[in-house]
Amino acid sequence: MTDDLPDLPAAADLRASDADRERVSEQLRDALAEGRLDMEEFEERLDATYKARTYGELAPITRDLPGAGAVAPPAVVPQPPVSLVKGSAADASWPERIVGGDGSSTWGVAIMSGFERKGRWTVPARFDCFAFWGGGELDLRDAYFAEREVVINCVAIMGGINVIVPPGVEVVVRGIGIMGGFDHSEEGVPGEPGAPRVVLTGFAFWGGVGVERKVPKAERQRLKEARRQERLERREARRELHASHRDHTHEMREAHREAMGQVRDALRDRRDAERERRRGRGN
Repeated sequence: MTDDLPDLPAAADLRASDADRERVSEQLRDALAEGRLDMEEFEERLDATYKARTYGELAPITRDLPGAGAVAPPAVVPQPPVSLVKGSAADASWPERIVGGDGSSTWGVAIMSGFERKGRWTVPARFDCFAFWGGGELDLRDAYFAEREVVINCVAIMGGINVIVPPGVEVVVRGIGIMGGFDHSEEGVPGEPGAPRVVLTGFAFWGGVGVERKVPKAERQRLKEARRQERLERREARRELHASHRDHTHEMREAHREAMGQVRDALRDRRDAERERRRGRGN
């Protein structure tokens, strides 16, 4: 049995994903809120988190915090498969997210109420949803897909259904609207290689089916933290610039005082010499 387990040093060398880094940053934010870390320690560890490339680099960041080990190599805690193929994160992730099977949910109904599907769920080859005087939301940003092409059949009668897709997913709209409509704004955007295709079909009567394209929450949080870090760096650069300007101004003033002192000393020496000369003539 032990021969089947990968050795930890090899597992620690596996590349970490954006989701792994986000879990570590969330743990750091909790530690900051609880007073376990001060702001300086939090910023140092957060910066190290987003620079980490492997599980081995991530693990020490939270080793002394509660919940340590939440991010670990697959040999310790199962995580979504990590691609070892070089390339962009988006290109590497799409093949892994098409997992086959029947899907974790195949339908949704909202009658004077609502439904939603979001997070890590598996979209089946066909998902049927119905909204009557109600609304539903299907968030595919963190979803897996049973097939390369999935069909979402929407029936909206005096209600609405909203579908959120991540960048890179191709959207095809084939629904019909009567005194209602299907959103075609995201149709025609080319998909990334290996990304799934989402086909929207169905019928909307006095209702609507909308489509939005948003980045995943983890990526949005990463960009937010990156912008925050950039603002901190700019603020520190301005602070250093102001300090340098103050130092330079102080140095200039000191140099001016020294020069003026030398001029006064020279004038005083000249006056003393002139007095001595006159005194000598008088004698």
